[in-house]
Amino acid sequence: MKIHVTDQAGAEHELEGLDGWRVMEVIRDWGLNIKAECGGAAACATCHVYVDQQWLDKLADPSDDEEDLLYSTLDKKPNSRLSCQILLSDALDGLKVTLAPSAAQS
Repeated sequence: MKIHVTDQAGAEHELEGLDGWRVMEVIRDWGLNIKAECGGAAACATCHVYVDQQWLDKLADPSDDEEDLLYSTLDKKPNSRLSCQILLSDALDGLKVTLAPSAAQS
């Protein structure tokens, strides 16, 4: 399945992912600019993405822990999510996200 990722420089990437993988894992493994410091434990918010509006309703609601972490980011928007908390499935084939500035590696 495919996900479409816009990086911090505005370049668009079509990435191949696998069912059950976290969006963060796909972005990281394809070598895009994402810190993902905690490796998917929802403990750091360094995999922050903006989900394209048309996909928001297809995602599970964020957990309280995810909401708390997103609240701590300086660049939070209404469509902010942690990419480690989005699991790929057939329903998300074609998902579009943009990497948040706070996810960039220093």
